[in-house]
Amino acid sequence: MVLPAVLLYNGPMLNTDRINEIHRLFHGEHWSARKIARHLHLSRKTLRKHIQSPVQTPAGRQRTSKIDAFKSTVADMLEQDPSASAVVILQRLRPLGFDGGITILRDYVRQLRSSLHSPRAFVRMEPGPGERVEVDWGHFGTLDYAGDKRNLYAFCLVEAHSRMLFVEFTHSQSFETFVRCHLHAFEALHGVARECWYDNLKC
Repeated sequence: MVLPAVLLYNGPMLNTDRINEIHRLFHGEHWSARKIARHLHLSRKTLRKHIQSPVQTPAGRQRTSKIDAFKSTVADMLEQDPSASAVVILQRLRPLGFDGGITILRDYVRQLRSSLHSPRAFVRMEPGPGERVEVDWGHFGTLDYAGDKRNLYAFCLVEAHSRMLFVEFTHSQSFETFVRCHLHAFEALHGVARECWYDNLKC
């Protein structure tokens, strides 16, 4: 019976994974040098050299982020509305398929704003008292009522002159709820505005 020849590696270079495997078997699994040499088809000389060397650190790989595919979209949104908050941008990204969290988006928005050094020409609008309110929805995840999960929304109304804010949490964005929240806001502010400004609301 002729046994097949076993080729032993006696070259100077081993890749990082192979060297780490040597250390794992020797220090972690407590295999003998002879057993490791036979298992990995290495010469004793090569094996001893790598056992005496420190464990190799794998080269770092560039990590991808969930925001990468949406960076240009976020930049366009900020160009159209430089004051848009990360919460508002997140609401606009959700229908486009973005499934990342608010933290990663807020970090990128902060980074993007800090990189925009060139001043832009714009007309500053200073509405008088009671001239205008700005209205928008916010989304705050879901609430679990004994297994019944319901979306939680926030109706937000800001008086543009004083920046006084009214917020009401609801489980609905229906038109009826929308109107009712307006009435509650005007009652809390003790008056109505000449104009109500909205930001492409679906309702």
